[in-house]
Amino acid sequence: MPEAYIADRIFTGSEWLPEHAVVCESGIIREVIPAGSLPPRINKKEFPGTFIAPAFIDLQVYGAHGKLLAVYPEVDSLYQLKAYCEKGGAAFCLPTVATNSTDVFYKCIDAVKKYWQLGGTGILGLHLEGPWINSLKRGAHVESLIHSPAIEEAASLLNYGKGVIKMITLAPEICGQEIIQLILSYGVIVSAGHSNATCEQAKAGFASGITAVTHLYNAMSPLHHREPGLVGAAMDDPEVMASIIPDGHHTDYAAIRIAKQVMKERLFVITDAVTETTKGYYQHKQVGDKYEAGNILSGSALTMGKALQNLVEYAGIEQGEALRMCSLYPARLMKMENTIGKIEPGYKTCMVIVGNTGEIKQVICHS
Repeated sequence: MPEAYIADRIFTGSEWLPEHAVVCESGIIREVIPAGSLPPRINKKEFPGTFIAPAFIDLQVYGAHGKLLAVYPEVDSLYQLKAYCEKGGAAFCLPTVATNSTDVFYKCIDAVKKYWQLGGTGILGLHLEGPWINSLKRGAHVESLIHSPAIEEAASLLNYGKGVIKMITLAPEICGQEIIQLILSYGVIVSAGHSNATCEQAKAGFASGITAVTHLYNAMSPLHHREPGLVGAAMDDPEVMASIIPDGHHTDYAAIRIAKQVMKERLFVITDAVTETTKGYYQHKQVGDKYEAGNILSGSALTMGKALQNLVEYAGIEQGEALRMCSLYPARLMKMENTIGKIEPGYKTCMVIVGNTGEIKQVICHS
């Protein structure tokens, strides 16, 4: 039986519709119509004082509720992470593992496979951030594990993680074109990050098939008027997308505004959220509303909902565009923009209910 979700406003991903309803059946959006046009016998679910928008997608998050995935590479960690993301308005996420041992990567791959086998939803796969990065821009990453990969190493990891590994962050000046082409042949998104690439090296990487940049500004060669670096190369390229962390610690809000004006639809949100832990290579400690490891900024305490509020309140980004940065644009990078990221007929029923003052009320996702 069809269900109708009614709120003060609906944001479809392209426009705001007042006093409308989203009619869904069998997990698919059938139509978006004025609430007054609904048939009398339809099952109505009303959310006064709210608006409905496409559910969020977080493509870089490491763990939640004390269970960092790299330390606890098990199914329960993924359920905890999914719950954390959903509370912040994200129906989908890409659990991320920073530079680590091969054994940990393999165990995390196993955990995702088992999660899916048990019917778990919302986990898109894995994002491996390193270890094929530049130690000069390592940030909190463990220097002793950072290296340039051999073809055999990369092929072995990609074979084991086939269908699970969805994104790899690497430094293009550390990885040759042969490595990049190998990764791309597995359908994995390659993102440039933790990199000291010159503008020329970055552009060569983009030409080789790198389509994204990981946490713009952070841990990368900066924009300089004589050497634009990775930041400048990303801004200058008409196609490459970039994630950004709007927590006020990783990136100043003025820098977000500048990047937004230049990159427009190519800029999207990640939380880069970690969780407190005293085990493993990354012993994150919460300091205020951020995390540090060894007195180095190592992750955020963001949710996607808080990121949305920050974009609007502090970066001055229009609410609809901020919503797209949290939903449609990451869906676009993942090549899922034809099924999620919008509230339109034919799209999956994946929505977030947001209070008119910005608080996340509920995620509804029948994917």
